[in-house]
Amino acid sequence: MTAADQELHFADAGEAADLAAFLARLIHYDRAAAVRLQAGGGVLAVFGRPPSFEVLAIRTARLEAIIGTDTTTATTAGAAGASGPGALDTTVSAGELGDALDTARAGRTADGHEVRDRGLVVTVPKAVTGPPWAGVLPPRGGWRRVSGLPGVDEVHGAVAAAVAEFRARDAELPEERRTRAERDRIGHEIWSRTLGDTGLPLRAVHAAQSLGFLRPVRAAAPAATSAGAGGGVATATPGPTAEPLALLAAGGWLRLRTPYGSIAVRTSGLSGLSVTPA
Repeated sequence: MTAADQELHFADAGEAADLAAFLARLIHYDRAAAVRLQAGGGVLAVFGRPPSFEVLAIRTARLEAIIGTDTTTATTAGAAGASGPGALDTTVSAGELGDALDTARAGRTADGHEVRDRGLVVTVPKAVTGPPWAGVLPPRGGWRRVSGLPGVDEVHGAVAAAVAEFRARDAELPEERRTRAERDRIGHEIWSRTLGDTGLPLRAVHAAQSLGFLRPVRAAAPAATSAGAGGGVATATPGPTAEPLALLAAGGWLRLRTPYGSIAVRTSGLSGLSVTPA
């Protein structure tokens, strides 16, 4: 049995809608984007890598069940912690998963159900060959809080100031130097700067904003933490008392956690950056 024979039963259709929006943003940056799915312990974690930011983005949603699961074929080697009854570990097309979510939501609307009612059933798309990043995910546990993270307003201000600086410096370039290479050089300089004394590159905060992770927290049911899929990497549904932002570290990773998802970056072995602000 393959992943395409499986159905994800989302506990809340509103979370599935948020996941569809996340996938649409990934596709905006890469029409051929792939995402790695890991599920276990009642939570689905979706990992993606928007190429413009050189970060790993994670979104989660609660599950009621995974139907048709054969853990022998669905769980990959090295996915310890995602194995066991009801587990899933596969890489799929972000576009195909987004289409499956849209189709399921459209079916509910046609039946007269509200989109954000509880429950939604989505068929898992067929697996694709995963890109290299999909084999190197953040650790599942061992995360510790890093102090010094500014407040939400300061974080927004830092991103806005960086975007404004990029645009100003780009506008000042003489025509003969207004090349992609020169713009990439400016972008690398700006977005490689760290947020205060935290060590978190500004590109991680910019990615969080561009992917919709820094929007105001809506009042909702208490959050469900993805402890089973990704070591608490993100929250599925933020509640009115959800912590706005937190910075965590484990191994060679830093993770900016928000009520709507997480942005993770490796603190060693980072590749070059090519970015133009969205």
